[in-house]
Amino acid sequence: MSQTVQSAPATAPSEPSNRVKLGLSNRVLARPEVGALVAAIIIFIFFMVAAPAFRSAESFLTVLYQASTIGIVAVAVGLLMIGGEFDLSAGVIVTTAGLVNSMFCWYLGVNLWAGAILSLVFCLAVGFLNGYLVMRTGIPSFLITLGTFFVLQGANLGVTKLVTNQVSSTDISQIDGFDSLAAVFSFNVKVGGATVWGTVIYWILFVALAAWILTRTRIGNWIYAVGGAPDSARAVGVPVFKTKIGLFMSVSFLGWFVGMHILYRFNTLQAGNGVGNEFLYIIAAVVGGTLLTGGFGNAWGVAIGAFIFGMTSLGIVYAGWDPNWFKAFLGVMLLLAVLVNLYVKRLSTTRKVG
Repeated sequence: MSQTVQSAPATAPSEPSNRVKLGLSNRVLARPEVGALVAAIIIFIFFMVAAPAFRSAESFLTVLYQASTIGIVAVAVGLLMIGGEFDLSAGVIVTTAGLVNSMFCWYLGVNLWAGAILSLVFCLAVGFLNGYLVMRTGIPSFLITLGTFFVLQGANLGVTKLVTNQVSSTDISQIDGFDSLAAVFSFNVKVGGATVWGTVIYWILFVALAAWILTRTRIGNWIYAVGGAPDSARAVGVPVFKTKIGLFMSVSFLGWFVGMHILYRFNTLQAGNGVGNEFLYIIAAVVGGTLLTGGFGNAWGVAIGAFIFGMTSLGIVYAGWDPNWFKAFLGVMLLLAVLVNLYVKRLSTTRKVG
């Protein structure tokens, strides 16, 4: 007599997960911009208490304007840093953009629109050259763009003095095209008696565009990939060469944009301006959660970092303190941001075995 033995169906053992399931608080802390947001809230409350002049709507909009003039270029610098590179010429190219437009049109007597287009082409060419040299030679971008920084700084001063016999450009407000260009690059609107400069609006738009590119497009994936592991990215078909050159050109483009604003707001430019701003862009990005090693960060964090810069630079003045303390504050913020960013990076990449 045979006997049939029925056995329970076997179930495949579940594969262990190597990723730690972080709690809600840790998932929030793992976002690059959270540390900067907390710092921004604390600094905002501090100056609201310490500086009565800081509390008005006009003062707040002035802070936003100050932040926007740094934040627009910092957006592109942040993307470049996520892509694993630096651009130390980002500060002086703002001045270069305005000087090329101003002196070309003043010297030849042509419409300012022609000068603006020439200036844009020139700035994009500088960005392309920076990226091309970095990618072709393998020399670190720090050194390549440091060289570009000195070339542009010297040319700004030397050419301006050669053409105008002084170290500032001439007043261009009477040249054809000034009014229309001013309406594009330096317009402002009144809101309840307070002035909102167009750069604040442009800043928000550029940040939103950069955030969308990073999170919703293939290009955003490429940027993170070339910053985190360029060799691996190249192996899977990511166009590393084109991506990095595009990032350098985006820095030059937004530098040109801010240069146009400064020129058409003030009509003239000092040839020595812009030196040192490249560090402000980098600090804004780092404070906003961007790692110096690349592959980590986002656009909103960079925007918060620029906002912290605007609050601090003007908050110290509104409080009646010695403005020399501002740079000391920037140094402290940079050191703290680096430590916080390393901690956040560990949270975002935590794994377990077994």
